[in-house]
Amino acid sequence: MTREERVLGYYVLCNKLKDVVRTGWKNWNVDRERVESIAEHIYGVQQLAIAMQNVYYYNIDLTKVIMMLSVHELEETIIGDLTQFDISREEKKRIGEKAVEDIFNKFELKQSTKDLILEFDERKTDEAKFAYMCDKLECDIQSKLYDEDNCVDLNNQSNKALDNNRVQKMLEEGKSWSEMWMEFGREHYPYDKNFRSVSEYAERNNIHNLTKTIKNN
Repeated sequence: MTREERVLGYYVLCNKLKDVVRTGWKNWNVDRERVESIAEHIYGVQQLAIAMQNVYYYNIDLTKVIMMLSVHELEETIIGDLTQFDISREEKKRIGEKAVEDIFNKFELKQSTKDLILEFDERKTDEAKFAYMCDKLECDIQSKLYDEDNCVDLNNQSNKALDNNRVQKMLEEGKSWSEMWMEFGREHYPYDKNFRSVSEYAERNNIHNLTKTIKNN
């Protein structure tokens, strides 16, 4: 392949993520004219990372985190957006690594990019742990925004998540959709005290209104 073909081929492949709606929102029948795509999720996670770093001052390389977040979802251009209810973490890792190899095998610097994705998946470095928390919290926050817009009818559901005992219990307790989503996140993902605090605040408050606060200050 020529250099031009490699650049354009990679761009066109990544561009597909603009049109792929996040599986979680499809599974929960989010009723909205425009539902978040994978590409929009990537953008949202990167902005959340910038905000968390600027407010809580983590001792991390933020540029590395942003790069990590920009590439860690690229496997989904090939394998699709698979949730924890669709496939085991081990199997997703296996087929994801093969997809990453196929995507970057024409790049001279492919190893450095693959290493970033592997670092994210292993979650051993401070940057990878921070990026992972951002990735998970962004989904929780997005669920709250959809809930505030009344985009989800809990009486119109039939997805695999409802088979999870914890999800069933929370819904039986009368939790709203986003309360269920956010509490599940805090129980299952390794949020530190700052991420947990942001999650809890978002759950308790109307976060759409915060844009007015920012504009008025």
